[in-house]
Amino acid sequence: MNHEIIALAKQFRMSVLYDGKFSASDGLSNEEYLLALLRAEAKKREERSAAERFKQARFPTFKSFEDFDTDFQKGVTGKQLQTLAKLEWLDALFNLILIGPPGTGKTHIALAIGNKAAKEGYRVAFTSMDNLVHVLKTWEISKKSACRLGWIKKCDLLIIDELGYLPVSRTEANFFFSLISELYEKASIVITSNKGFDGWAELLGDAVLATALLDRLTHRCQILNFTDDSYRLKNRKQIFDSKGAD
Repeated sequence: MNHEIIALAKQFRMSVLYDGKFSASDGLSNEEYLLALLRAEAKKREERSAAERFKQARFPTFKSFEDFDTDFQKGVTGKQLQTLAKLEWLDALFNLILIGPPGTGKTHIALAIGNKAAKEGYRVAFTSMDNLVHVLKTWEISKKSACRLGWIKKCDLLIIDELGYLPVSRTEANFFFSLISELYEKASIVITSNKGFDGWAELLGDAVLATALLDRLTHRCQILNFTDDSYRLKNRKQIFDSKGAD
């Protein structure tokens, strides 16, 4: 390829050209060739952006709506999953709170939402409550935490997993409340928790703070309650078969 074309491609950051990976069909007019080139560049840039969004999101694993077993978990219907999967509620800045015992599918749904949102161009952050508290406590002294908090604050969707599994100090609760207040009506928040709202006051160590937090979270919010048995326990794999190992 002409050296000047490569230089100009680098100047305009058209990597599809200077990487030497672009090829077009023979016999194209100048306009058709240019269109094919621009489409290839746009596709590559989107793929690069999507990869960066998934990296920044920090999903622990991939989950999809299609893999969720609504026959086992009666806390959510197939129609409700379809509504969640459309992601229109993210544009309307709705929140989603999933409450129930461990293993009932809360994190699966949260991850399915996050994975699809990141794929479709939304900025997403996934974090456990314990890790989020660590970031909030250390961002002033840790560059890593500061960068993470910066990403969280500019996200379209924040997913907080496992709220209520580990104790939270009064200081940590205040940090958490400040973050939620800052994100209020700026981003959607998905929370999974093993505690109903009546247990949040004890969790946060302050009934007034819990009330103010829930006031912001539930202002525009869908709440799903799961009460079934653990899917993991129901479908657990064992070393020995059920007949024993005599």
